[in-house]
Parts: sequence; structure tokens; C-alpha cells
Amino acid sequence: MNVCGVVLAAGAGSRFGGPKALASLPDGTPWVARAVETLLRAGCSDVLVALGAGRSEAAALVPASATVVPVPEWSGGLAASVRAALHAAAMTDADAVLLVPVDTPDLSVASCRRVLSAGAVLARATYRGEPGHPVLIGRTHWAALASTLDGDRGAGRYLAEQGAVVVECGDLWHGRDIDEPVVPPVAARSPRHPLR
Repeated sequence: MNVCGVVLAAGAGSRFGGPKALASLPDGTPWVARAVETLLRAGCSDVLVALGAGRSEAAALVPASATVVPVPEWSGGLAASVRAALHAAAMTDADAVLLVPVDTPDLSVASCRRVLSAGAVLARATYRGEPGHPVLIGRTHWAALASTLDGDRGAGRYLAEQGAVVVECGDLWHGRDIDEPVVPPVAARSPRHPLR
């Protein structure tokens, strides 16, 4: 199966304090670059990166091995990003897309490979029973899924209604996304000496 990886990175990141497409790991690696690398290492033939808020700055962080997909209506929510990505994927010869959000920089290659090997056209990773990413969507479902998307709602309801195969990946990583900026531990800050 020819799979196109998709990184959803168009949001403004209001709780995060700015577009997550501009975020980096402590070592300076952009989250968006890490996501592209993970999808390619998992076996995706191509990778699309959906960008909206901060697009001009974020595009410079996208590796040359991936293609930027502009999302002009990004402020309308997650649905706009998924629709734009599916439309772009339809221009390729991919049989399916493997969707991941940019705010899962710890996503493991092993989780992606496990979902890809599920032998289904609709599958999603779960972590100790909680739905997560990546999500695999076969081409035959793209049009139907796009018609159900609205606002900040992604593919979750559609996947549930269509009986997507559930792939437990809790043994591979924690499965959590990052919604708020990481604050350095208190111990790492300079101590105060008020009596000096």
C-alpha cells in the first residue's frame, strides 16, 4: 500500500502561546521536522505538511523531503486542515494517508508502523484504550470523511461510526499531545537568597 504521511500543523496554538508549527525540541529540532522524519522512517512514500498560522515562518522549518499544503481557512478549526490535506493527497497516487498532529513530537516510528501493518483501510492508534495518533485513512474514505468535517472536529467520529480498527500502542510511547508550553523545572531555576 502506498501511504502518504500528513502532518497537521495549521492551528494558532492559543493554549500553547503560538503556532505549534514553530515549536522545537530542547535540542533545537523543529517539531514539524521531527514529524516528517518519523513518517518517512515509518514507510510513508511522501509527506504533506498542512500549514496555516505562521505559515511563512513555519514553511522554512519544513524539510525539503516534504510538501507544504497551505490552509487559508485555518482559523476555522481542525476540519479545514484535514480537508486541505485530503485534497492535496488526492493529487498523489497514494492509497491512504497516515495523519499525525505536529504536537506529538514524541510519536514513535514503531507506533506508525504498527498502525500501517494493521491490514485495514481505516485504523487508529490507541493508548491504554484512549484514542490517539497516528490515524490511517484509505482513499475510498477521503470524500466521505471530508463531507463530515466541521469546525474543530477531526476524524474521530467518522472513524468510530465506520468501525475503524483499533491498534493499541500504549507499550510503545505515552500517546499524549502537547497543548501547553513546557516550563523548566523549578530546580533548574536560579535559587533566591532573600537574606543576603
